[in-house]
Amino acid sequence: MKPKLRVHLLYPYAIAPVYAHEDDSGMDVFSTHDVRLHPLFYDRVPVVQKIHTGLSLEIPPYHEIQVRSKSGLASKGIVVTNSPATIDEGYRGELIILLHNIGIEPYDIKTGDKVAQIVLAPVTQAEIVVMDDTQRVTGGFGSTGK
Repeated sequence: MKPKLRVHLLYPYAIAPVYAHEDDSGMDVFSTHDVRLHPLFYDRVPVVQKIHTGLSLEIPPYHEIQVRSKSGLASKGIVVTNSPATIDEGYRGELIILLHNIGIEPYDIKTGDKVAQIVLAPVTQAEIVVMDDTQRVTGGFGSTGK
């Protein structure tokens, strides 16, 4: 049985997430506002834009939402800043996507444009065990050779 993802539309023009194909793992989410994405270092200042989706999600127990870039947008330099972003089960605020433009030209997002994809994923929490010592204390990058 599929878990239920309950979606609240916060604006009358908000669009519910949708799977483009029956066997997709990611659901498309859409912008509720027009936004111009300036290149990452516009006027020498890093630019990250908040993209409103107009969605509030009730994530099922022991699940998370992962926010990922759309490949079509990524090919144009438009990517989710903290991809994959994690939305925890208890969060009930608006789903806001953080995008940045790693291209050199501004890019316009229009109301109703696909801006990211979200994946509902199961969560397993670990039991934390603090250890006094371990056999693998040193090493790191390249320590096992080629």
